[in-house]
Order: sequence, then structure tokens, then C-alpha cells
Amino acid sequence: MATTKKTASKKMTEVSTTKSEDVKTPIKEKVMTEKTKPTNKPVELISEEALLKMAEKDYMSSVQLLFFKDRLQKLRDDILKNADATTENLRENILVPDPADRATIEEEHALELRTRDRERKLLKKVEQALSRIESGEYGWCEETGEAIGISRLLARPTANLSLEAQERRELRQKLFGD
Repeated sequence: MATTKKTASKKMTEVSTTKSEDVKTPIKEKVMTEKTKPTNKPVELISEEALLKMAEKDYMSSVQLLFFKDRLQKLRDDILKNADATTENLRENILVPDPADRATIEEEHALELRTRDRERKLLKKVEQALSRIESGEYGWCEETGEAIGISRLLARPTANLSLEAQERRELRQKLFGD
């Protein structure tokens, strides 16, 4: 019992010292600034298995958003690294006297450029997904407002439509064209 009285009196003195400071800064603001101070601790990401086991009420919690943000940033970095490698490959001028070898090299360059074009389009989607994370809209269907789902986002982190909405969109495109 003596320890509880000591801690109670200690709390009272802490409260009384903060009350004199409250004139300048409310206590709520002090708590918020203490919570939001940046720490140098590395943040541990959860695994895919742990992500799938999380409850529905935790959908798009800060832990999940951090997981997907990290995944999207890694994807963006990979795309940019591939683009740099392609640029370097295309700058190399290999003089090959044989027309068949030259045609093979040109075909490989064309294939690589098509791949980079697809990645360029994917990069745009990755940037949009990262901006949706920042705005708090990530993980929610743009058409219906429903949850997209963790499993769909794991398969396609740039998804902006739920599976049902995407199927409806594809059916409309099939019936009516682009």
C-alpha cells in the first residue's frame, strides 16, 4: 500500500507541475508531440502470412499500410533500376557483320523496349497507389467504396477496384469495346 500512495503522490506532483505549464501549451498537445516525435528505431514489417491472419477490423491499419507502402516502393525501385539497365544496354553499339545476328540483336532490343513500356505504365500505377496510401484511400474500391481485400492487394498491389468491380469493368469493355 505504501508504494501506491507514493506513486499517487508522485502523479499529483506531476499533474501540478504540468498545470502551471498548461497556460502556454495544453496537455493534449504535449502528448501528441511526444507521440509523434520521430524515432530512429527501424520499423519491422509483418509477413504476408501474418497479414492474411489479421482480423477484418484491422483492415488497412497502419501496419498493413506500411507493409504495402514498402512493397510498392520496392517495386518502384526495381522498375527504375531496370529502366537504367535498359538505357545502358541500348547505348552499347555492337557492330555485327552478320545480318542474322544483327536482326537478333534488334529483336532483343525491341522486346526489351516493349517490356520497359509496360513497366512505365506500371510505374504510373505504383505512383498512384503510393499517393492513395498517403491520402488514406488505399485498399478501398474506387467505384463501390468496398474493401478490395488483402489477398487481391497481395497479388496486385496497384489494384484500385474490388474483384467484382473489375469483373464488371472487363465485361463492359468486352461488350462495348474500349
